[in-house]
Amino acid sequence: MKIGFIGLGNMGGPMAANLARAGHEVTGFDMVPVDIDGVTMAASGAEAAMGRDVVITMLPNGQILRAVANEIIPAMDAGTTFVDCSTVDVESARDVAKQAADAGLLPVDAPVSGGVGGATAGTLTFMAGGSVDAFAKAEPLFDIMGQKAVHCGDSGAGQAAKICNNMILGITMIGTCEAFALADKLGLDRQKMFDVVSTSSGYSWSMNAYCPAPGVGPQSPADNDYKPGFAAELMLKDLRLSQQAAEAADADTPLGQAATALYQQFVESEDGRGMDFSAMLPRFEKRSRS
Repeated sequence: MKIGFIGLGNMGGPMAANLARAGHEVTGFDMVPVDIDGVTMAASGAEAAMGRDVVITMLPNGQILRAVANEIIPAMDAGTTFVDCSTVDVESARDVAKQAADAGLLPVDAPVSGGVGGATAGTLTFMAGGSVDAFAKAEPLFDIMGQKAVHCGDSGAGQAAKICNNMILGITMIGTCEAFALADKLGLDRQKMFDVVSTSSGYSWSMNAYCPAPGVGPQSPADNDYKPGFAAELMLKDLRLSQQAAEAADADTPLGQAATALYQQFVESEDGRGMDFSAMLPRFEKRSRS
């Protein structure tokens, strides 16, 4: 299959490499010069999209997605599947999907969960919105890049699922970090804390798979000085998207609001930028109740 891949950063690069490794002909483009095994680089996004069976984008935000869509959609042949794996606001996802459908393309919004490690290992989860036919065209590629793909509904449904998922993740990570900091002050050994909570009602992905305490549980960014697997500023971006969506839908999300405020403080005022989102634990360790 001929694939165009636009956005070859920390996530897109490994995803494109996995597609090339599986035998697909991948042409890529990124604003920053990169060298991806098996990927032929184009001079522009339009060139990367021209004559492809499938075009995949992995971009930072909705504004950039809209700009790239304006460039590449006119270059794509009718019937091409356009898969956007960026995490953006629902409105941008739906607007770009309509623009693509009006041009005779098959749009799919398919944000991912799993981070850089999942992109490299090919174990991402895809949350997809779009028509049944469009999802069916993209699904074989999801099987290469990930371990699970869920068709969530019409265009925008993939972004809605991702925003809700990451609001839960942000909230549970803060709770996990608060609990470890409290356990420290109560004199409870961290390993004992993990042994109890990871097999009790406090079980969560933040505790069991991505434990924020160094030396406890499976290997995680906490064991690498909190160098990011998922950066705190990206969590802040996703939480802001969740609150933007909640405001538009008139949904009451007090914990989502609180998590957004805490990550904003951490990133913008407390040197959290460039740290993993689980670095909330050393942040809480340093603070007292007052």
